[in-house]
Amino acid sequence: MSGKKKPYEQIDKSLLKSIPNPGTGAYEIKIKIPEFTFLGVSEQPDFATIYLTFYPDKKVIELKSVKEYVYKLRNIIVSYERLINIFYDHLMEVYKPDRMRVVMICNPRGGISSKLTIDSDWKARGGKEKYKDWFGNTEDTWEVLM
Repeated sequence: MSGKKKPYEQIDKSLLKSIPNPGTGAYEIKIKIPEFTFLGVSEQPDFATIYLTFYPDKKVIELKSVKEYVYKLRNIIVSYERLINIFYDHLMEVYKPDRMRVVMICNPRGGISSKLTIDSDWKARGGKEKYKDWFGNTEDTWEVLM
């Protein structure tokens, strides 16, 4: 990892760009970010895979800008718990989707793996719980179907 190390407050959401939604009806976009890297709080490289499920409203994610945004995270010092929240907040603010779900599966460190999820449909996140595809799901698999 080259470059100057930066605190998480310097994550630049202005890199995220959108394009107008060319669709007229509801549809789902799934994006996989397999090489999500950042510096953990101990300033050691951390690695994760991000699965993003996106139901657009007026804007669609411009993928090149997400790639540039993610690349800039490589030198950010942050815990993955904080990072998923920042990532989610930035995407929600820029794209204003009808719904967005972010799943972050962190590579094992010291023999421990973790999976974090945020869904804008959850009431706790201000959602209306209109999709409820997550509701009552007692089977928590580490596999994410794409």
